Amino acid sequence: MMRAVRRFLLVAVVAGLLAAGAAIYSLEAPYRNFQGDLFLKIEHGSGTRGIAQTLADAGVIRYSWQLLLARAINPGAKLQAGEYRFTDSASALDVFNRLRRGDIYFFDFTVPEGSNMFDIARLLEGEQIVSAEAFLRAAADPARIHDLSPGATNLEGYLFPSTYRLSHSTTATDLTQMMTSEFRKQWKKLVADSSEDVHQTVTLASLVEKETGVPDERPLVAGVFANRLRTGMRLGCDPTVVYAALIEHRYSGVIHRSDLDRQSSYNTYQNAGLPPGPIANPGAAALAAATKPAQTDFLYFVAKPSGGGHVFSSTLAAHEKAVQSYRHGSQTKTSAKPSRKAG
Repeated sequence: MMRAVRRFLLVAVVAGLLAAGAAIYSLEAPYRNFQGDLFLKIEHGSGTRGIAQTLADAGVIRYSWQLLLARAINPGAKLQAGEYRFTDSASALDVFNRLRRGDIYFFDFTVPEGSNMFDIARLLEGEQIVSAEAFLRAAADPARIHDLSPGATNLEGYLFPSTYRLSHSTTATDLTQMMTSEFRKQWKKLVADSSEDVHQTVTLASLVEKETGVPDERPLVAGVFANRLRTGMRLGCDPTVVYAALIEHRYSGVIHRSDLDRQSSYNTYQNAGLPPGPIANPGAAALAAATKPAQTDFLYFVAKPSGGGHVFSSTLAAHEKAVQSYRHGSQTKTSAKPSRKAG
């Protein structure tokens, strides 16, 4: 009888060891039961059991108990929430280690300097990140910037152009939060004087950004606009006319005489002073130029016939001469038209 009991115990121990060995071995066996690339979000507060079930249901691991076993072997490990990308076969232990490392999936989304919120919305929808409608709805709410810029009526101008790390779970609201936070950082670097009128400065910077892509010209363009504002001259800035057409959903890609004559608070041919808000999202260089415009007597500028910058003038006569030079140099370009920039 005792011999039979001992034999049974021995068999049970051996069977248990074999089962444990098989279970541990299974942790290193590659597995994949999904098609294509799989993007899986692990929510905060899911717990190990919840995470294990999510992975098993998605076909990333064969059994949920495999992740629980890996956790038992590594009791001090912390599994990190976030979006993960799974592509190839992987063992349960590999998956566990990825979650422990926080090997979270991100992709880059770049917002070029001078983009307006309509441009950004189009880019987002084109890359299938969020819909244009959702982004424009989020950008229409100025609440997240009102403490810094009470005059803002939306987030135009405060969606700082940069490269952002996103995941498939990033929402339009998440992105506007990232962009306005980056604006705050850049503004703090540039402006030491807390009395600076943020809204007016950002509005001016947006005009500078849209008027020139030549770095050395930005302070000069800002100086021209500052001089015009001081003397009461209209700014005569083409991009404000374009923006007026954009917000009225009638921009066709070119400016017509009717656009210049159209009444709009953004039309700086019809109204003196700055438009009511930014017309784009300026980068750091344009913001810097707007905070410190060049000290100059220039009141006009027009594109150079050869391109690559502008000719700046202090008098109307000199400006008209520069305009004629531009027209003469552009005669072979049938689609070109004289720049109306600040003049």
